[in-house]
This record gives sequence, structure tokens and C-alpha cells, in this order.
Amino acid sequence: MQEETRLPRNGKEFALFVGIISVISVNIIAPLIMGFKFGFHKEVYFNTLQMIPFVWVFVILLVTMVAGPIANKLVEKFTKPTDGFNAKTLFNILFNVTILSILLTVIGTWIGMGEMSLQPIQTFFYNWPRNFFIAFWVESLIAQPIARFAMKKSHARQTRKEKSVKTY
Repeated sequence: MQEETRLPRNGKEFALFVGIISVISVNIIAPLIMGFKFGFHKEVYFNTLQMIPFVWVFVILLVTMVAGPIANKLVEKFTKPTDGFNAKTLFNILFNVTILSILLTVIGTWIGMGEMSLQPIQTFFYNWPRNFFIAFWVESLIAQPIARFAMKKSHARQTRKEKSVKTY
């Protein structure tokens, strides 16, 4: 069976893969969520940009320590070894986005407010569906495809290098 070229193969590639996805996601999802909540104004956008580095750190931590491991177990449970790459990828996105959107609907609000309060918990069922919807489509249609394309190009470059070394 041919090795999958759209996914990372080692720790360095994994860091690049997660980095691409998280930077794209945070820079699109956070401004969209804030825009829908407070209006699409310049001030809202610039306030959101100030919070993005803090949110990004939490996203990376939550992906690697919480959402990723849980999502991987759920993907194994809901797919079969014979299922294709796209099916497994879609389940992975679904589970990761569900977990992250639940956590970040609360934690992201705390970061944005600069304090921990009950407010994001009290408004959770109003905010979470919107946050999930935005995050799911950004991940499915923008962030993940770009990261997989970058992996594919990186692996193609590595293969070309290996072949050129073998010919000498």
C-alpha cells in the first residue's frame, strides 16, 4: 500500500501541519465569530487580532493534549480499516471541531473578556452552534485542505531529493 502523502510522517511535519491549520483557523474563525457577535467593524476586528496570540496558544494545547487524542479514538471507533482517506479525514475534522468548539466557546470567551465568569456557560447553547458551524466549514474547506496540500508538496520535494541523490 502506498504511504499517504497528505499527512505528516514525523514530529517536524506534524508541527508544521498543526501550525498551518491553527494559524489559518484562528485568523479566520475568531474574527468571524466576533464579527457575528459584535458586528463587522474595524474596532471589533482589531480587538480580535490582539487576542489571537493568546487563543492560538490554547488552540495548540487543546489540539495536542485533549481534542486530538479523543478524536483519534473516536475515528477508530466510527470507521473501519477499509474506509477511505476522505471518510476518516471528515470524521477527524468533525470530532476535533466538536471538541474544540465546545471548549473554546467557553475558554475563548474568558480570554476575550480577560476574566473567568459564568457568562459563556450561561450563553453556551446560543453561541456554540454558530461557533461550531463556522469552525467546521473553515476547517473542512480552507485550513485542512491547505495543510494537506503543503504536506503533499513537501513529500513530493523530499521524493525528488531522494531520487536525485540515488542517481549520483
